Amino acid sequence: MVTSYRHEPFTDFTIQSNKEAFEAALRLVKGELGKDYDLLIDGERISTEDKIESVNPALTKEVVGRVSKATKETANEAVESASKALNDWKKWSPEARAGVLFRAAALVRRRKHEFSAWLAYEVGKPWKEADADTAEAIDFMEYYARQMIELGKGKHVESRPGENNQYVYVPTGVALVIPPWNLAFAIMAGTTVAPLVTGNTVVMKPSPKSPVIAAKFVEVLEEAGLPKGVLQFVPGDDEEIGDYLVDHPKTALISFTGSRNVGMRIYERASKVQPGQQHLKRVIAEMGGKDTVVVDDTANLDTAVDAILTSAYGFSGQKCSSGSRVVAHESVYDEVLERVVAKAKELSVGNATEENVYMGPVIDKVAFDKIMGYMEVGKEEGRLMVGGSGDDSKGYFIQPTVFADLDPNSRMQQEEIFGPVVCFTKVKDFDEALDVANNTEYGLTGALISDNREHIERAKVEFHVGNLYFNRNCTGAIVGYQPFGGFNMSGTDSKAGGPDYLALHMQPKSISEMY
Repeated sequence: MVTSYRHEPFTDFTIQSNKEAFEAALRLVKGELGKDYDLLIDGERISTEDKIESVNPALTKEVVGRVSKATKETANEAVESASKALNDWKKWSPEARAGVLFRAAALVRRRKHEFSAWLAYEVGKPWKEADADTAEAIDFMEYYARQMIELGKGKHVESRPGENNQYVYVPTGVALVIPPWNLAFAIMAGTTVAPLVTGNTVVMKPSPKSPVIAAKFVEVLEEAGLPKGVLQFVPGDDEEIGDYLVDHPKTALISFTGSRNVGMRIYERASKVQPGQQHLKRVIAEMGGKDTVVVDDTANLDTAVDAILTSAYGFSGQKCSSGSRVVAHESVYDEVLERVVAKAKELSVGNATEENVYMGPVIDKVAFDKIMGYMEVGKEEGRLMVGGSGDDSKGYFIQPTVFADLDPNSRMQQEEIFGPVVCFTKVKDFDEALDVANNTEYGLTGALISDNREHIERAKVEFHVGNLYFNRNCTGAIVGYQPFGGFNMSGTDSKAGGPDYLALHMQPKSISEMY
């Protein structure tokens, strides 16, 4: 019997034994840095001369690993292999497919600190953030395995005398999975195992910024008993193989997490029926956010300050759920701003492999330059209160930054910066606060800090986001507890980690038999 789902607990690093265990994992991973990783096509490892070199964004001279690059030719082989493997994999029982996920979750749980250490090195995640990322990966596997066992029973429909009716789910086909680098383990794992457990085969193209952690997870799935050909691992350049895989006539489902512009491109290209294609492609897309923490005139200001800091600066603001906007009532605006600025000055910035670092680096030079460019925009549009500076001499470090007095329609309050920058706007009442909170093209997360019950009830209806939080930060959705996905240009609101997610990877089939 399958036990009920409970999310993986986070590690308390104030306990000395936990701290020592994580330090041991960091030493283990450091000894593994710089190795080569191959493509996986039809169960065979393929090494290519051309490599993606993954470096530590906190210390760019440190190579985390070198990963073979796929070409259009090898990408085609991957899709063809996945298409062939589908014939057997889709016949596996839901329980058998779920068993692979349960075993993979157990394997990762035993090596939890090791995987978190890889995240610290490859994407610059501080200890707590890395631990949460790994815990979420475990959660996705455990939750989706249990969900599939239930969905495998189908859904109830009515039958009549002399007639038996069934409503069941069947796989969609070959799934192309394109995960992001910011939740390099959790989202990569979740978007990979969801199509797998539902009976689809997968071609996984990891982010070129975090391919090593993906290669490590592929090894786990193989060890857990995933059959040959069911998962293809094809790292590569977006320009060389990205469009090709999206356009391929045998691609049936595309699961993407990333920027709005790339998501829109995929959505458009997937809508075109290619020669030889006999189906309409389905797209699951999560495309970013411009998320707001609203503070009204009844808010507990301690709660507000903590929520703003956590929302804005967790993982250096490199989350689609990051609270990059604060909309505060004029009666509390100055005090909230002053207290956030004071706290931001106290936050530590450094190499994420070191203990007690609150903020690590941003991911790469492109991100660094983009965020620093927004610093100049912010100085023109608002008032720089703290931060605004960066250092890319050894890694890509940017200080936690606060801009004040911004117009709701300014670039700083409309465009996704994806860095440790939070922007304040003052409003006169709650009506205006809701108007400003809803005035971007996104609709992913939002938070309201309030002790006013009427405001909370209104926000439930009028605050137009996919994930709404009261009196807490607007990041950190937990699988099975706060299913995640947003409205508008934040994507298809597919609610990862929720009860509807797996069904998006399958096709319902109605069966009727007369006696």
